[in-house]
Amino acid sequence: MTGALPLAGYRILSAEQYGAGPYGTMFLGQLGAEVIKIEQPGAGDSARAVGPHFLRENESLFFQSFNLNKRSLTLDLNTPEGKAILHRLAASSHAVVNNLRGDLPGKIGLTYAHLKDANPALVCAHLSAYGRDNERARWPGYDYLMQAEAGFMAMTGDPSAPPTRFGLSIVDFMTGTMMAIGLLAALVDAQRSGQGRDVDVDLLSTAIHQTSYPAMWYLNAGDITARTVRSAHPSVTPSQMFPTADGSVFIMAQIPKFWTVLTEKIGRPELAQDPRFLKPADRTKNRDALVAILDAVFATKPTAYWIEALGGHMPVAPVFSLDQALDNPYLRTTGMVDSVVHPDRAEMRVLANPIKIDGQRLPNRAGPLLGNDTETVLAEAGYDAAEIAAFKDKGIV
Repeated sequence: MTGALPLAGYRILSAEQYGAGPYGTMFLGQLGAEVIKIEQPGAGDSARAVGPHFLRENESLFFQSFNLNKRSLTLDLNTPEGKAILHRLAASSHAVVNNLRGDLPGKIGLTYAHLKDANPALVCAHLSAYGRDNERARWPGYDYLMQAEAGFMAMTGDPSAPPTRFGLSIVDFMTGTMMAIGLLAALVDAQRSGQGRDVDVDLLSTAIHQTSYPAMWYLNAGDITARTVRSAHPSVTPSQMFPTADGSVFIMAQIPKFWTVLTEKIGRPELAQDPRFLKPADRTKNRDALVAILDAVFATKPTAYWIEALGGHMPVAPVFSLDQALDNPYLRTTGMVDSVVHPDRAEMRVLANPIKIDGQRLPNRAGPLLGNDTETVLAEAGYDAAEIAAFKDKGIV
């Protein structure tokens, strides 16, 4: 990029591991912040050891998914010396992040109350499974549990199948993003007022919040949204997957004009005048009859034909496998696949950030090796070579 990134000059310390927290701080790093990842000496983020694909032993591709554009500092926060180093670093930082179990930030000393003397303007962001202020604070928790408890699984999959989770850890990603939003909002205020604060977000609250309109329907009308055949929209028809001659296509006639466009583009304009399908409510009431008619139409041609016929005229998409999705030539047009240099791979392919600044994708660099920046970060904080060597001998870093 030609200009400075929006968060250039901001320093974020993050005691983070695995998915949700690192995903959120990666956004901050890609937007220009200096993100210093705090990892346990000798062990590091548990994500480094997640297989099946590795760059070297305990340096996984999984880890790279969430840790681009960061520095790595090994530091034992359970020791007095480690806490003293944290306080010195906090004095020159803008935020401290963690995604530890809810009861641990207070014990380790990562809250605003613990760090405000080092820096009154510091923002302390906490991402946990269930929050820090209730009876589940000590509970460990992961994405899949939230999908189960928040009703995601009960709403996902075919009605004839068991409740089904998302294919991805979507709650982790949403929660990491919400953490970043909350942190940035508090950071804006801290820059104005000089006063920092704690910001909290948790996986289950995020998952519940994302139930959105089905939640509104249930809370106000007692309507329980159930699973539908072929992932059909619960109240709009046709808005679902249809088999084609060689795969499947997803059609979304969400508003009346798209229904008319659909009937014209598939060569069945008379359907728009069929009494069974005149209004949106009619089409939903007679969903089975309409789907049977459309099935017969879409089965006559391959997916590519229907994308060409309908694309740009109404909402339509091919139903791709993961490899088809990532090999889609359209990603070259949009620049959503990038490559970075890693010590173990000259050209490591990564995903670009979806945010553009001044029309350009954000720059990427490979996630750091464990402790790669420890000596440099400590030297920047004013520690001399003898002090750093002593920390290493004691296992503090």
